[in-house]
Amino acid sequence: MTDGAPTAPATGMLHSWDVSTGVDGPGTRFVAFLAGCPLRCQYCHNPDTRYLSDGRPVTADELVREAAQYTAFIHAAGGGATVSGGEPLLQPALTGELLHRFKHELGLHTALDTSGYLGARADDALLADTDLVLLDVKSWDRALYRQVTGRRLSPTLDFAHRLAGLGTEVWVRFVLVPGLTDPAANIEGVAAFTASLGNVSRVDVLPFHTLGAAKWRALGLDFPLADTPVPTAEQIAAARAVFTAHGLYAV
Repeated sequence: MTDGAPTAPATGMLHSWDVSTGVDGPGTRFVAFLAGCPLRCQYCHNPDTRYLSDGRPVTADELVREAAQYTAFIHAAGGGATVSGGEPLLQPALTGELLHRFKHELGLHTALDTSGYLGARADDALLADTDLVLLDVKSWDRALYRQVTGRRLSPTLDFAHRLAGLGTEVWVRFVLVPGLTDPAANIEGVAAFTASLGNVSRVDVLPFHTLGAAKWRALGLDFPLADTPVPTAEQIAAARAVFTAHGLYAV
């Protein structure tokens, strides 16, 4: 951070934290889920993180103390720490301090899980403390992106180009939804763009699921994809093959 007089730790709103394996970056990871998100994805499995008010007040000190309890285990498991959400860049001060302290105080590999929509809020210092960005590219077709998320695609593309210029490692994540994100031209567009960046080491093709439907109901919301089937194994394999054909490692 900065030299000189000590400053108070950043504060913000936390939805929850967890220690998980396999879905939030490499290895076993301490994951802080910050509250609030500007997107309204039709397939969102955590609609209970939409608003800052969905969280509780937290300081960076508190989360660093929590993570410190697991550092020996995390190091042994080849993991790290991930700041996720919601959308962590809705709270850039807290996100930046967490990444810095996870990396430099605890010696952990750091990851930022983001849609990229608020990428302009990530300053150079925040990105310098980020070893890996998990970047959700939800669609290539602009109209479809707005249909899926309620927002514009261009900020995500701008952020992706910025990360490429910095040489930051990226995992791109694409949710495959039958009848929504699965048109061949859409998948091809995401794959071609991803391959053009040069800093993407992995693509996660994530099959749509309905595990969050109960949360929508509990919040009194209609789940817009309640009648959408999950993709078949053949559909998932076909989507991954598009990325592989572009020279990308897809799982």
